[in-house]
Amino acid sequence: MILDWNDIDTVLLDMDGTILDRHFDDHFWLEHVPKRYAEKTGMPLEEAKPFLYALFRSQEETLNWTDLDYWSKRLGLDIPVLKHEVDHLIAVHPGVMEFISFLRRHGKAIWLVTNAHAKTLTIKMRKTRLGPWFTGIVSAHDLGLPKEDDRFWGKLRERVPYDPARTLLGEDSETNLGTAARYGIRYLIHVGRFSSTAPPATSSRFTSIHYFSQLIPPPGGTCVSIPD
Repeated sequence: MILDWNDIDTVLLDMDGTILDRHFDDHFWLEHVPKRYAEKTGMPLEEAKPFLYALFRSQEETLNWTDLDYWSKRLGLDIPVLKHEVDHLIAVHPGVMEFISFLRRHGKAIWLVTNAHAKTLTIKMRKTRLGPWFTGIVSAHDLGLPKEDDRFWGKLRERVPYDPARTLLGEDSETNLGTAARYGIRYLIHVGRFSSTAPPATSSRFTSIHYFSQLIPPPGGTCVSIPD
């Protein structure tokens, strides 16, 4: 992909696994919640994990997947409180601030567009202090549709005045990149280094990067070449 920043007005960025290290989320849902659930119910941890993993998978690609109120009620746990117990793991990926600074210097609109619940956003924006750097923040819960739904990107335009032909989307989810592609968003970037504790992934369908700093052109230039 040859990226010419003269052709881009708007940048849409996902949050978990894209600008933030997904290690926090993976640890929280796969380790911390099962531990606390086992303590609460008396269920052995080795039984609680597969039970909860199946429960989580049953809500994939729905808004319930990221709805902290839903999971608090379903599990009988205060999920926001549990998130605070391990919030030291919340971290911004390397290169993100450099990239956002570049976008701001060049007058691009920068929108955080995430499936994350409002309570999750509050915790993570407070921890990372990233909020003021964005033109705006939109949660899928505000729109009533997850990004996995093809209708999401059209619904988003009711909140964000973007031209799909002049928009770049950064995502770690190939599913979400796929719905964006079908809607006509032109520049689609797959973030393969979604977690600091997992091997990077490479997409066979979309241009993959490890760090957003790879999208910054050399001084004085407007174009950058990204290997497919």
